[in-house]
Amino acid sequence: MTALIVCHFVLAGFARPLVRLLGSRAFVVLAAAPAAATVWAATQWRTTVSGGSVVQTWQWMPAWGVGVDLRLDALAELMVLLAAGIGTLVLLYCASYFTGATPQLAGFAGNLLAFAGAMLGLVLADDLMSLYVFWELTTVFSYLLIGFDSERKHSRRSALQALTVTTLGGLAMFVGFLIIGQATGTYRISTILADPPPADAAVTAAVVLILCGALSKSAIWPFSLWLPNAMAAPTPVSAYLHAAAMVKAGVYLVARLAPAFADVPVWRPVVMVFGAATMLLGGWRALRLNDLKLVLAYGTVSQLGFLTLLAGVGNRNTALAATAMILAHALFKAPLFLVTGIVDHAAGTRDLRKLSGVGRALPHVCAVAVVAAASMAALPPLLGFAAKEAAFETLLHGSTADRWALGVTFVGSALTVAYTVRFVWGAFARKPGVEDTPVHRVGPAFLAAPALLAACGLLLGPDVGPVDGLLGAYADTFPPVAHPYHLSLWHGLGTALLLSALAVACGAALFAGRSTVTRLSRRIAWPTADSVFGHLLLGLERFSLQLTGFIQRGSLTVYLATTLLVMLAGQLTVLGVDRPWHGAVLPRLWDVPLQGAVAVLTCAAALLCLVVGRRMKAVVLAGLTGYGAALLFVVQGGPDLALTQFCVETVSMIVFVLVLRRMPVHFQESVSSRRRLVRIPVALAAAATLSVVVWVSAAARTAEPAGAAMVEEVSHHGLKDVVATILVDLRAWDTMGESAVLAAAAIGVTSLIYLHRRTEGASLREEVRGRTAWSLSAPGMTGLPRGDEGAPERGWLAAGATLAPEHRSIVFEVVARLLFHPVLVLSVYLLFSAENLPGGGFVAGLVAGLALITRYLAGGRFELAEAAPLQPGLFTGLGLFVSTGVALLGLVDGTVLHAWTHHGHLPVIGAYHIGTPILFDFGVYLLVLGVVLDIVRALGAKIDRQIERAAALQAAEAEDAAPGTGPPPEATPGTGGAPR
Repeated sequence: MTALIVCHFVLAGFARPLVRLLGSRAFVVLAAAPAAATVWAATQWRTTVSGGSVVQTWQWMPAWGVGVDLRLDALAELMVLLAAGIGTLVLLYCASYFTGATPQLAGFAGNLLAFAGAMLGLVLADDLMSLYVFWELTTVFSYLLIGFDSERKHSRRSALQALTVTTLGGLAMFVGFLIIGQATGTYRISTILADPPPADAAVTAAVVLILCGALSKSAIWPFSLWLPNAMAAPTPVSAYLHAAAMVKAGVYLVARLAPAFADVPVWRPVVMVFGAATMLLGGWRALRLNDLKLVLAYGTVSQLGFLTLLAGVGNRNTALAATAMILAHALFKAPLFLVTGIVDHAAGTRDLRKLSGVGRALPHVCAVAVVAAASMAALPPLLGFAAKEAAFETLLHGSTADRWALGVTFVGSALTVAYTVRFVWGAFARKPGVEDTPVHRVGPAFLAAPALLAACGLLLGPDVGPVDGLLGAYADTFPPVAHPYHLSLWHGLGTALLLSALAVACGAALFAGRSTVTRLSRRIAWPTADSVFGHLLLGLERFSLQLTGFIQRGSLTVYLATTLLVMLAGQLTVLGVDRPWHGAVLPRLWDVPLQGAVAVLTCAAALLCLVVGRRMKAVVLAGLTGYGAALLFVVQGGPDLALTQFCVETVSMIVFVLVLRRMPVHFQESVSSRRRLVRIPVALAAAATLSVVVWVSAAARTAEPAGAAMVEEVSHHGLKDVVATILVDLRAWDTMGESAVLAAAAIGVTSLIYLHRRTEGASLREEVRGRTAWSLSAPGMTGLPRGDEGAPERGWLAAGATLAPEHRSIVFEVVARLLFHPVLVLSVYLLFSAENLPGGGFVAGLVAGLALITRYLAGGRFELAEAAPLQPGLFTGLGLFVSTGVALLGLVDGTVLHAWTHHGHLPVIGAYHIGTPILFDFGVYLLVLGVVLDIVRALGAKIDRQIERAAALQAAEAEDAAPGTGPPPEATPGTGGAPR
């Protein structure tokens, strides 16, 4: 089972080259994956019919009990045959539906096959977490498929609408899964169904949340708005996702959980009421639409309401009728959608008012449509008739609520007959006053898929026995009943047959009076769900704009005060109500007196930040608080943490200084004494409250600290640096996520500076035309004496000659030149010594970044370009790629990073070992280096260029304002250059 699911995704990855090579014929190759799943499911028929199951478990992380559980039983067998079998036929249909090969078609092919794989995983999943993962995968792929024609606004809006509705429902369902898992102590679905939890308040809330996800996925009112709009997708998508696969996921979930939760008090009212409302509203809406796909779309909505009602009743006989109707619906609705695609392809329109005489021009297409439509209208001897008879009979002999549902089902069946006849008449009949629609012939390959599906519905009607065995195996999971129902085409004369005949007659009467029905439907029509959704979005947007305008006043002080006050109110309320300090141990003020001294100095620096008026002083004082924290790490015995803190604080202060160049020296906001008396207590109260909360949290610990186990684990592998090993080994995935966040934040910050492009622009030699301190013939040097020309002055930095004399510091240039390479070597040493000595990829990257920052501060932006000629994005992307790739290696054996270690011996270095933690750290090293370089280029070099251009513009304006002045004399070579 796992191999079949993986095969879908792997083959989907090859869709692009296959489409390039074979064009639309690539769909035939892609159909091999669902075809294999269909054949495999067919081989398990006897096992599932007998009530058995096929179980497969993949232990991903055995030590933590994390695995992927798959299970094929009778219900899953039915859904696999539908999802995989119809998926195979739809892919074969696509080979005739599409022509040519485009990149857009390649993406469509891959997404459609990946959706089939996700749907296969969804119906086979035997644990709630796996089911949720595949559930959301179907949501994502359906979004991509619905938005296939992304150039059309309607397609983009429809895709986003489907994604929004189904994702919100999925999130609610996920919360329900968590509650059920906690209540039962397991997430295994088969275990939960065998021993369901008692229906307390938590389980009731979980059932409501799960039903929200199921109803939204199956487009049940009020979530039905997304399905009709999803008809913007190509017809094969409509035939597969919206008739056989995706929309059946919600019905499948209801059917899967009904044996365990149908007796929860809230279950039947929600499922039956909303299912009945959807059945009636969808059928009534289909009677006044003119687009063939929309007629089928609202018919699908109506049928999904009917399926949900039957699946949610929760007894053995209605469960049998529900699964029979699921099968019948897939076998008649999918071919009808496919036939609609053929008509659209041949006639160029789907408007039933413009179509006329298509049945005579395409008799074979018309015959297939009539057979499928007869099954949808529940006419004998089709499978739809047997399924509808089962629904009438089981509801007729049920409870009072079931008889109420029977009345709704009868009305819905009459509506179904009416819009079915309207579909066939609109698509194929010759209409008075309308010229025959010109069509082109259709090849047999194009018609094969819908013809095969319609034939299955025709053949399974009289010979429904084998199907009854499979569906009965699922129905037997419910409590037994005195008179179990069995599927059959003929049960004799009775009330159910009478209701079927009356439904057909009423439906025919509705079609006969279609003009009156259409006028009446439009006159009493409620606002469409789509318009309600649009008005809700518009109202939400207006409300958010007004709320944002009221709150976002442009004052950072107000924002910070609001945040602190909310935090104070919440924390003080908890402290006052719960009183968590009872039983807590009083904290020690310090372990050694030096800690107290450092803490006092750090607090003093923080308090001084409240009274300074110059920005630079505030930055220095804030930096001192960070250095004070680093000193506390040193005193406490954490040199690796201290080293990281020192580097972070240094880089942060430099970034602050670079930004402050473009800001006023003093804080411009004038703060009165009264406002300051308010701010200072708020700040101090927030600091005191946070300190108390941290102390209470630490003092009220009841569980054993996790640090001892981690230290033991590190020592077991012969390592010494516990912190570094935790970051790159035991919790490597956390570090990987944090690294990705760091890269995203850096890109966001620098994007604010680089408005048009993220590159540095012209290189050093392009901007100064080859003039560097290392040039033998710099511009303007031709007038020098020959002796001087042959022996140019040698500088310490590559771009030293580009600096104006007033911006140069020879001492700084010498120090930068001498320290640059040793600091880089130190960064490499810190990288490779992380497992046993203070260091690591993060601090090593910061140290390497400090080396580049030193070059920049000494020689300007041209010096930075010479020191780091590669783009920062290369370092960031490569580092993220390496760390992510190494972290994913842990999936192979279920560990985190113990995937590979190599021991060796080198002549000079001696014994060494290198493993995946070192490679992971190397990725972090590159990422941090790229982030630092990106920020320095954005906040340093880019701002330098802005300053230079502003100064040049100011000089030009001054020159223009002083008429009569000649051009300035040429600068003497070597006395200055481009300003920093």
